[in-house]
Amino acid sequence: GIDSHIHFIAPQQIEEALCSGVTTMLGGGTGPATGTFATTCTPGPWHIERMLQAADAFPMNLGFLGKGNASLPAALHEQIDAGVIGLKLHEDWGTTPAAISNCLDVADATDTQVAIHSDTLNESGFVENTIAAVKGRGICAFHTEGAGGGHAPDILRVVGEDNFLPSSTNPTMPYTVNTLDEHVDMLMVCHHLDAGIAEDLAFAESRIRKETIAAEDILHDLGAISMMSSDSQAMGRVGEVIIRTWQTAHKMKGQRGWLPPAGTGADSAEHSARNDNFRAKRYVAKYTINPALAHGIAHEVGSIEVGKWADLVVWKPAFFGVKPFTIIKGGSIAMAAMGDPNASIPTPQPVHYRPMFGAFGGSLHRSSLTFVSQAGLNAGIGERYGLHKTLSAVKNVRGVRKQHMVHNGYTPKMEIDAQTYAVRADGHLLVCEPATSLPMAQRYFLF
Repeated sequence: GIDSHIHFIAPQQIEEALCSGVTTMLGGGTGPATGTFATTCTPGPWHIERMLQAADAFPMNLGFLGKGNASLPAALHEQIDAGVIGLKLHEDWGTTPAAISNCLDVADATDTQVAIHSDTLNESGFVENTIAAVKGRGICAFHTEGAGGGHAPDILRVVGEDNFLPSSTNPTMPYTVNTLDEHVDMLMVCHHLDAGIAEDLAFAESRIRKETIAAEDILHDLGAISMMSSDSQAMGRVGEVIIRTWQTAHKMKGQRGWLPPAGTGADSAEHSARNDNFRAKRYVAKYTINPALAHGIAHEVGSIEVGKWADLVVWKPAFFGVKPFTIIKGGSIAMAAMGDPNASIPTPQPVHYRPMFGAFGGSLHRSSLTFVSQAGLNAGIGERYGLHKTLSAVKNVRGVRKQHMVHNGYTPKMEIDAQTYAVRADGHLLVCEPATSLPMAQRYFLF
């Protein structure tokens, strides 16, 4: 799996993610710093060098995003030359139309991606102004529903734009009876707000809307939101990308029934009750091939193909999506569920995840990748920084559009009522009930 929205707040996140079946993490940060708590940016060449050096220690493919909020291109080129795979525009630093345009100019010149967290308060413009500032260029839209941030209340408008590559973060997925209550508190902490200040509370409440959160589930099922990610420790849980994806698929099957393959004209009368294969393919693509395509790493990871990196997750069917049996990195077993090492047999219980030989020594450096920019690779950052992992440059980024998102390229006309928050896609009102129970939850973690 690939998680493309990581706040690198703590290195322990990487082990947690690997144990969940994630083998590639993309994002930004410098550790438990105020900026990293809120934004996925690794700012400036010095921090970029240190994070790339730290990446050598982990059996995980890693790539870092620089800080994209700048008025002039020089500071952005400096970061891309230092090795970041793209740039992150975040409202906490001021995602103005000028910053958006400047950042995308640099991305176009360097074949790197831009990820955007737009302006919740609409201080520097509305969603229409952001769409206009992008000028039809490709861009990754994070937490597109808006609870994680973005133009309130209608950031979902971008789901209808072919050049926006939309993703969700996992705390709103799927919509449950507890979703709204936990989100206000999470938001207050992650964005350094004070519940005693009326304006701060109003800001938080403007982002948490049951109507758009409910619509998000259906937009995933329609293939209109293309990717899933975590937003680790900044309103998201790093070990639950895969779990939340399949919980959403389960909820949608229960509420919307069998999903016919796109473009076949099949309906529910023709389906087999023994499978829901197209829905399975649609949802697995959300955390595998689609984020790989969006960030220019699909030549290395994202699917099982000859010539790609052998990152594989093996599941026992009873625990699919919850607890992997074995995680293979670059062809070597890097993590597995194991019992007592002093046992006389290899299968004692209880078990917990332990690093395997692929996670140690020189094997670690040869079983995982560090993704960098082509400019950084050309500048010899591997030798300059003393890196040991294999470096791979992102490529073919700027031409990626929604239509390239596998099984998730639907681009409906989106309408969001500014007063009621009602969401319509191609004229259809998107409404669903919150889940009261979910599979793949606490019963799987009793031992």
